[in-house]
Amino acid sequence: MTLTGNSDAVVQIDPRTARERSRCPVPAGACAPILAPGLKRLFVCSRFDHSVGAFALPEGDFLGRLPAVREPVAAALSPDESWLVVANHLPAQAADGKRVAACVTLIDARSWMVRTNLALPNGSVALRGVSIAPGGRYACVTHNVARFQAPAAQVEHGWMNDSAVSVIDLQTLSLRNTVFLDEPERGAANPWATAWTPDARHICVAHSGTHELSLLDAETFLEKLKGSPRGRLLEDMEWVRGLRRRLPLELNGPRSLAVIGDSVVAAGFFSDSLTILDRKSGAVTGKIQLGETGPEDRRQIGERLFHDATIGRKSWQSCASCHPDGRTDGLNWDLLNDGIGNPKNTKSMVLSHRTPPAMSTGVRGTAEDAVRSGLRNILFALRPEEEAAAIDTYLQGLEPLRSPTLVEGKLSERAQRGKALFEDPAIGCAACHPAPLYTDCKSYDVGTARPFDGKNRKFDTPTLVEVWRTAPYLHDGSQTSVRGVLTDGNPRDRHGRTSQLTPEQIEDLAAFVMSL
Repeated sequence: MTLTGNSDAVVQIDPRTARERSRCPVPAGACAPILAPGLKRLFVCSRFDHSVGAFALPEGDFLGRLPAVREPVAAALSPDESWLVVANHLPAQAADGKRVAACVTLIDARSWMVRTNLALPNGSVALRGVSIAPGGRYACVTHNVARFQAPAAQVEHGWMNDSAVSVIDLQTLSLRNTVFLDEPERGAANPWATAWTPDARHICVAHSGTHELSLLDAETFLEKLKGSPRGRLLEDMEWVRGLRRRLPLELNGPRSLAVIGDSVVAAGFFSDSLTILDRKSGAVTGKIQLGETGPEDRRQIGERLFHDATIGRKSWQSCASCHPDGRTDGLNWDLLNDGIGNPKNTKSMVLSHRTPPAMSTGVRGTAEDAVRSGLRNILFALRPEEEAAAIDTYLQGLEPLRSPTLVEGKLSERAQRGKALFEDPAIGCAACHPAPLYTDCKSYDVGTARPFDGKNRKFDTPTLVEVWRTAPYLHDGSQTSVRGVLTDGNPRDRHGRTSQLTPEQIEDLAAFVMSL
């Protein structure tokens, strides 16, 4: 099992005695443990270290670590234990380019080396689930496809976010195709877990935002793919017609799936329950409530609504589609808040209610205003005030995670040197980013405006808390690192007088900012 928190670890427990056998520390964000019995290994993703680790079994000795790309959150092992397929949650590129997409890391599990980082189609973000066919030829990865390069003027027909599954050919180590799971008039938001049935007849996909299960006829699905040009995004929303059954689940927020014979078991994150379906008839054959459930408090209601696409227009997307985990999708969006033609980078919601104004240009005076505007202009829905208030409560309760760059909870030597530079009045960082929120909640012209920004050249000073998690940076998402913000993104010393610093000092200063 994996434990996450202040000290992430992989823990072995003896099932006969329920006692701990071994414990091995791992980098931050331990998730997606994968057992390889034949290789006598355990693979574990470290989400915030952007890596995958291997451990020997049964001793639990650490064998080594390989780099992923950005936030590996899910993994699957081929039946012959030759390939480990790892889904990177977010893109790692600057957001102002023509192509921005997350990728899949393919690891040779036997030789323990990364063979390739496979790019998905433009706009592919929020990767969540991976499954591999029983024969080992194909892998499926669930994700969104964001139409971030078009003005967000409507949500229907996948104008903003589509739900998709990408099929990877593990024989050629290439993308076979990416297929939409939405329907022309109804979205299937936030695809999450995926699983193949043991007889290879069906591919299952849980839609966390619409509380449904897609059941794809695998043989017909793969046969139809053979007639499509390789490596393409198949944008026809009628493509899966006749190949997929879309089944409602009697739970809320399905994020996990298990297939047992002819039964598919789905786990509802927000309902704390299991639903069992017969995959042949599609009928619900059982429901299990996990533990005692009482009435939701307002924070819990807000979290559920934040992730629920059914409160939006035709279930195309939820708040979490662009703000996964309340943070950022790593994209620039041309929203209607401040007119059309001036895309801005998605901001994290952490501390948003304590650091007004909202939006990069401060067009919303408070985060409360932004929540209500988002319901109207992004979900295109008119919702009761009590729902918006509940979402406020959820967002107000978001706690920043501790930076993985800290050493035993403290600043590294480099970050300590950077702290002195940050607080030096001659450099000026702390003047606009004072502790503890590391923002003065004011707007400035810091020289980063672009021609499409028009006359508005002032931008809100963002909090630097949890900035280690929210790349890319600046209002246009043009910088992928804090070092880039301090150098290429600051040519005239308009946000911090950093041009006189040595490369070593720049690294020190960046280390401190990344520790917040």
